[in-house]
Amino acid sequence: MIKTNREQAMQKEATEGNLRKYTQQYTEICKELPYDDITRMVNIIWKAAKGGKTVFTMGNGGHCNTASHMINDLAKHTVSSDDKKKVVVKTRFKTFCLNDSMSFVTGIANDMGFDNIFAEQLANTVQKGDVVIGISGSGNSENVLRAFDTAKQKGATTICLTGFTGGKARTAADLCIVVPCGKMVMVEDFHLMISHMVADELKRLVQKREELTG
Repeated sequence: MIKTNREQAMQKEATEGNLRKYTQQYTEICKELPYDDITRMVNIIWKAAKGGKTVFTMGNGGHCNTASHMINDLAKHTVSSDDKKKVVVKTRFKTFCLNDSMSFVTGIANDMGFDNIFAEQLANTVQKGDVVIGISGSGNSENVLRAFDTAKQKGATTICLTGFTGGKARTAADLCIVVPCGKMVMVEDFHLMISHMVADELKRLVQKREELTG
């Protein structure tokens, strides 16, 4: 059925209204973010970097992409000039995303079960003083929780980015950053934003600068 001009105009108005409502919700949630906990995350990663330790990241689904994105920002953004064309400091962040080897991930999942895809990798590599960051919207992803357990046994610090009420990660992680939102797509938005916030602040610390333009 072909819509009339009036129907098309009404649909356009409704869509624009929904888009504006989404951003308005976003603005309100920004006011309620746990900034103290995000500051703690910055300090934990900074301490690890200065000690030559490794930052591991992991997540499922869309959070898998955020985990990969996070290590890119930690390893590259923090040490780059604002135009991104050169490295301007000697301090480097050692990073590793547990999602990135599909051969390893699927091999573990096939033989040992999906719940072990992160824990088994960490059992091979994580060391005391390292930082393990898990991203789970619900805070209940079993493979992330098992990875935290392995990391703690090895003496690593665990951080979880989550939403809703925090789930089991509230007690499983050393630091649980809960986005105060019950809508998964928006929780995912904020996880990427927090990743950028942390990387930007670490860039200031690494480069001993107050203002950044890139």
